[in-house]
Amino acid sequence: MEKRLYHEEHTWVGVEGDEVVVGITDYAQNEMGDIIFVELPEEGAVIAEGEVFATLESAKAVQDLVAPLSGEVVRHNEGLLDAPEIINEDPYGDGWLVGVTPEEDFDPSALLSEDEYQQLTAGEPDEDEEPA
Repeated sequence: MEKRLYHEEHTWVGVEGDEVVVGITDYAQNEMGDIIFVELPEEGAVIAEGEVFATLESAKAVQDLVAPLSGEVVRHNEGLLDAPEIINEDPYGDGWLVGVTPEEDFDPSALLSEDEYQQLTAGEPDEDEEPA
C-alpha cells in the first residue's frame, strides 16, 4: 500500500493501484471502545464523499462513518461481519472496511497527512474526560 492518508472524520485511505482501501483510524476505534457490529456497503454500491457509507456499533455508541472519497465499492471486508473486533485489534491492517474505485476527480492531496491528522486529534477532547 502506498502512503496512508487521513480524513478529518477519522477514516484513513491507502492507495493500492487503481483501488483505494478505506478504514477507521486507531484514534476512532479507541474512542468507540469494543466494536460489536459493522454495517458495510455491498459491492457495486456507490459512495459519496462527505456522506455516510458505513455504520459501526460499540458498547458506547453507534457511529456513522463519513466517506473520505466518492467512488464504487469493489469489495468489503467480509471478515468483519462475523468478527467486528478485528477493527479494534488491527485498524490499519486486517480491520480495513472497503475497497473503492475512486471517481476520476479523486484528489488524495485534499486528505490529511499523518502529521496533520495527529495535530487534529491532539486538539480533540477525550470522550471520557470531564469538562473543567
